[in-house]
Amino acid sequence: MNNTFISYENALSIISDHKLDFPIVSKNLEECVGDFLAEPIIADRDFPPFDRVTMDGIAIVYDRFAKGQRSFHIEATVAAGDPQVQLQNNEHCFEIMTGAIMPLGVDTVIRYEDLAIENGIATLQIDAIKHQQNVHFKGSDLTAETVIVPPGNQISSAEINIAASVGKVQLQVRQLPKTIIFSTGDELVSVEETPKMHQIRRSNVYGIQATLKEWGLTPTLHHLPDHKEKMFAEISKELNQYDVFIFTGGVSKGKFDYLPEVLVQLQITKHFHKVQQRPGKPFWFGTQGDTKTIFALPGNPVSSFVCTYVYFKYWFAQSLQITPKKVYAQLTSEVSFKPDLTYFLQAKLEVDNNGNVLAHPLNGNGSGDFASLVHTDGFLILPQEKTVFEKGEVYEVISYRNHI
Repeated sequence: MNNTFISYENALSIISDHKLDFPIVSKNLEECVGDFLAEPIIADRDFPPFDRVTMDGIAIVYDRFAKGQRSFHIEATVAAGDPQVQLQNNEHCFEIMTGAIMPLGVDTVIRYEDLAIENGIATLQIDAIKHQQNVHFKGSDLTAETVIVPPGNQISSAEINIAASVGKVQLQVRQLPKTIIFSTGDELVSVEETPKMHQIRRSNVYGIQATLKEWGLTPTLHHLPDHKEKMFAEISKELNQYDVFIFTGGVSKGKFDYLPEVLVQLQITKHFHKVQQRPGKPFWFGTQGDTKTIFALPGNPVSSFVCTYVYFKYWFAQSLQITPKKVYAQLTSEVSFKPDLTYFLQAKLEVDNNGNVLAHPLNGNGSGDFASLVHTDGFLILPQEKTVFEKGEVYEVISYRNHI
């Protein structure tokens, strides 16, 4: 293998060496959905903070039921939000509502459906109850000072709910980099145009943009012609505005693939250009100082898709200081791949009845067959040192569907 190519593992290592340290900012709670948490969310008190009633009904002393009492005089009614009260006569009961604090002197709640209430007397209509039933006890979910959500989690409605419950008006989150995605090539026209025979619509950048939006970024789109001076001028202008640059196309050996040369002219340091993998060999990665990161992906749709999920996502996680959970899948049929390359194999994924992730390989029509992405769920990472991958063998999988 030509020594200008580097291995998949070496590419990951170099990318990790050039991760950024995203700054921490404070944002109002309601503005944090999609952001990445930079502080732990900690329980400020026990969850629940008191013995909480979970059913509308009556609260009694279980010992009175055990001794045969079935009718109870209602001493008072207790609503959610009322201060805690105490039973004055252990032969009585409280009528009580869901969410109320359990009164002192009682220990068991019986729901309305199991009662008949008339003239202030509640009579049980069942013969069996459990001691302390229908009570959610203080601290049974979490105790005070427990870390509920660790730093690094992407904030969803669930984290917003938790943060509000512990009194967090604001959250410390990572400030994500300003990102721009460039398409390149004179053969590309805008989505709304009707392409001529020799043209295609710009699509890669929309797929990458949608992917990055799922990860909390808000990238801008831009297009570059196959013209060296214009590329230089456009990129030079945007270098002052953005932190992360993603290019699609223009990085191979074609006569009009000017991008690598232009990036070097812009004093961007190249860390590697070619990776021993399929798809996506002509993949360029570089940086400018400690603040600008550049990913120049192949123009073929499947290649750019793979590189986004394999490399950009890895760099992004490293910069967020998080370690994504790895997922592994079992091959459902034998695969043969002879080139001395890491192979990112498209596969349809499913979970069997035992909870195992199964990978059904798909042999597409090359890295330009982007329609095949609709029928698959992820990429198996098949290692470079093997040529035959047996049915039943397990390999890491990078999924781009949320159901795995």
